[in-house]
Amino acid sequence: MLSKVYSAAIVGLDAQIIEVEVDASYGLRHFEIVGLPDKAVEESKERVGAAIASSGFQSPHHQPVRVLVSLAPADLKKEGSLYDLPIALGYLLAAEKIKFNPDDKIFLGELALDGRLRAIKGVLSFALAAREKGFSELILPKENVLEAGLIKRVKVIGAENLKEVIDYLAGEKEILPRETNPEDFLKTPDYPVDLGYIKGQEYAKRALEIAAAGSHHLLMTGPPGTGKTLLAKAIISILPPLSFEESLEVTKIYSIAGLLPRNRPLINLRPFRSPHHTSSEVALIGGGNPPRPGEITLAHRGILFLDEFPEFHRDVLESLRQPIEEGQITVLRAKHSLSLPARFTLIAASNPCPCGFYGNPEKKCSCTNSQIQMYRRKLSGPLIDRVDLSINVPQLKYEKLIAPDEENCSVKIRGKVERARQIQRERFKKEKTNSETEIPEIKKYCQIDSKSETLLRNYVDSGKLSARGYHRVLKVARTIADLENSEKISYDHLSEALTYRIREESI
Repeated sequence: MLSKVYSAAIVGLDAQIIEVEVDASYGLRHFEIVGLPDKAVEESKERVGAAIASSGFQSPHHQPVRVLVSLAPADLKKEGSLYDLPIALGYLLAAEKIKFNPDDKIFLGELALDGRLRAIKGVLSFALAAREKGFSELILPKENVLEAGLIKRVKVIGAENLKEVIDYLAGEKEILPRETNPEDFLKTPDYPVDLGYIKGQEYAKRALEIAAAGSHHLLMTGPPGTGKTLLAKAIISILPPLSFEESLEVTKIYSIAGLLPRNRPLINLRPFRSPHHTSSEVALIGGGNPPRPGEITLAHRGILFLDEFPEFHRDVLESLRQPIEEGQITVLRAKHSLSLPARFTLIAASNPCPCGFYGNPEKKCSCTNSQIQMYRRKLSGPLIDRVDLSINVPQLKYEKLIAPDEENCSVKIRGKVERARQIQRERFKKEKTNSETEIPEIKKYCQIDSKSETLLRNYVDSGKLSARGYHRVLKVARTIADLENSEKISYDHLSEALTYRIREESI
């Protein structure tokens, strides 16, 4: 007999429906899976056989039956253990051990040898695909129902084992569908670092405020121990909460990567990724065979913090140039082409030299000129030109370290940032920040007066500003104006934006 049930596969960040066809016929004992299965899929025949026997049915390995499983489309690589459940049900249906209508159902789950269902990755993508393709039921392990229940108009059934699924399909056991209320997971998160914890550094805090309001990239340069890392960690506390749509985007990425906590099916805190400087290019931008999301995708809608910026391999840093500009990364391989989202805000921290004390009036630098130049040359001009804000973070005096700073606490700054983001949403009629504006939008929304135009002309004609730098200064000035609730960009707004752009002492 021939049977067909439905499952799904992850392709990039989306799911594709997979037809699991099973042919069970009398003959020499044989069990084969075709359709480009990987090792985990090929081994499922052993898990499926044991799980079927543990559920009270005769295993195909213990009777004269030839079983052929075809996973279609056949030219798509099938990975993972999530096909165990559909293969088991497909066999039982083909062998006429059970009866049910499989046409409107998607089955997912890994089987233990005793028939238990183990949790899988990428459930949110599977639920979205089920809804888009018109399937009414999604049957999967019980541990995954919280995540799948976020998607409405799909009946999510969670089971603990294969026998429970069979009884449910036969109408012998009732399993109530699960719906998850997103509001339970969209409450204001607890931030580990408050901006008020950091004493002094008002200039750096102002730069963080602008970076958060417009999603602008920021480079902090200064000696060791001045608070650069703490400042970077504190920016999460002044960013506005994720909207529900953004939360779904981020959750889908983390679910596929296997990084979603079991008790938190919806991420409402903006990502903060801080890869080590020894990370490879594939780890940072994504790739591999098959391609996987890298750190820039895991930082989507959040922060990518690169500490010890010049210590990263040069080719790794250069690979950031395209995603910084476009907000996505296209990974091309011989058999794969994949576009992954990468709309992150880059926060980088660097020492001014290898020892860290170049330009410090209190401590003498021990580096030679050649060492300093070699250190600085690790960061190319085109990469630095894509950074909107560049600041020096100096050593603090004792008086600053003990002075209270209630004015720059995260709650107050976050309120200003949220108001600026709301202005941008109303301006662009969607979730979009000033850093993402294209040239036609810059011409429309970043108009300046004649005095400001003269100032910019001087910087461009003297070679201090490139064409890219010119547009990025206007974007930053637009954000500064939004923070002050100003409809027009004033001379002061533009002057402040230029102070963050002209780099003389920084790397």
